[in-house]
Amino acid sequence: MAITVNLYYTGKSGSARQFAQEMEESGTAAAIRAEAGNLRYEYFFPMNDPETVLLIDSWQDQEAIDAHHASPMMKTLAALREKYDLHMKAERYVSVEAPESENQFLRK
Repeated sequence: MAITVNLYYTGKSGSARQFAQEMEESGTAAAIRAEAGNLRYEYFFPMNDPETVLLIDSWQDQEAIDAHHASPMMKTLAALREKYDLHMKAERYVSVEAPESENQFLRK
């Protein structure tokens, strides 16, 4: 059972995109991806909102999330969020196996 957290970072004057760019270029995002239990850590940009960045952050289980939150990486993240004056909204999802009947709608 994976846990996925969608984090919406919102700023002003392109600051959310600058934050995501610095996360990638500094290697911080790669370091998070390398943490035990991380399944996905990717940024996306909504087409209709240039001031928001969506982070899809998936973890193997709650223990992996707790370890991530207790790591020194969180201090780095907090400093970057503060630097870019970002506000956040979070959505949390628990993955379940989709019924076989839903696969008919997927083009592979």
